[in-house]
Amino acid sequence: MPMAKLRNIIKTLSFFFFLLAATAPSLSSATSAIDTFVFGGCSQQKFSPASAYESNLNSLLTSLVNSATYSSYNNFTIMGSSSTDTARGLFQCRGDLSMPDCATCVVRAVSQVGPLCPFTCGGALQLAGCYIKYDNISFLGQEDKTVVLKKCGPSEGYNTDGISRRDAVLTELVNGGGYFRAGGSGDVQGMGQCVGDLTVSECQDCLGTAIGRLKNDCGTAVFGDMFLAKCYARYSTDGAQHYAKSHSYKTNYGGERTFAVIIGLLATVVLLIIFLLFLRGVCSRGGK
Repeated sequence: MPMAKLRNIIKTLSFFFFLLAATAPSLSSATSAIDTFVFGGCSQQKFSPASAYESNLNSLLTSLVNSATYSSYNNFTIMGSSSTDTARGLFQCRGDLSMPDCATCVVRAVSQVGPLCPFTCGGALQLAGCYIKYDNISFLGQEDKTVVLKKCGPSEGYNTDGISRRDAVLTELVNGGGYFRAGGSGDVQGMGQCVGDLTVSECQDCLGTAIGRLKNDCGTAVFGDMFLAKCYARYSTDGAQHYAKSHSYKTNYGGERTFAVIIGLLATVVLLIIFLLFLRGVCSRGGK
């Protein structure tokens, strides 16, 4: 093959390689907030390393991770020889997450709850995109309206229009159906969700309590969070904390690593093509 033609092929491949490299920011610059820590808690009861409960708990956490690849909620019970060795747990992803993002979030939660609650029989971790909880004490299917976290932003002063729209959004959440609810009015956004082990009526009761507390406790705050043990409600205004805007939680976990792998493979292909073309040129000259 003539060297001029070989140089043209190399130039074309190099240009394509440059174009792909130029798109790297679009693949890796997407920020992720689904693994943002919201709250966590641990029980006081401890288990011994290498105990039956530790083995059952590991099986439980593995089941949570595996199930999150195809479901946004599930619960499991890994039976032990005694009630204290039985591991019970669940995970719950935010209702607007895709399955890949749900799975990613649960993996992050499981990896973080161990260091947070070392050798404790019970642990709970709420990230922005998902929630996990486990214990050797029965809690599945039990309504619990204990306030776990309350957070109110700074007051924006008495703004009749703003407060009216905030209250309208929260009322819409109360009247909405389903375990996950989101809505908005202008720059006011709201979100609420129940854990999937509640009944429909229990979910409605829990969210009604959370939203009532949110209005009462946060007053004219620019944003508010009210997390009860089995449900939560949140609202935000534009420029505050955009909890209710799903686009704020877009994720691209592993994007940089994936891009690096692609670049490495393409570099290998380019070098292989150049080498084969070189050999073909050598063979062609040797055959003359």
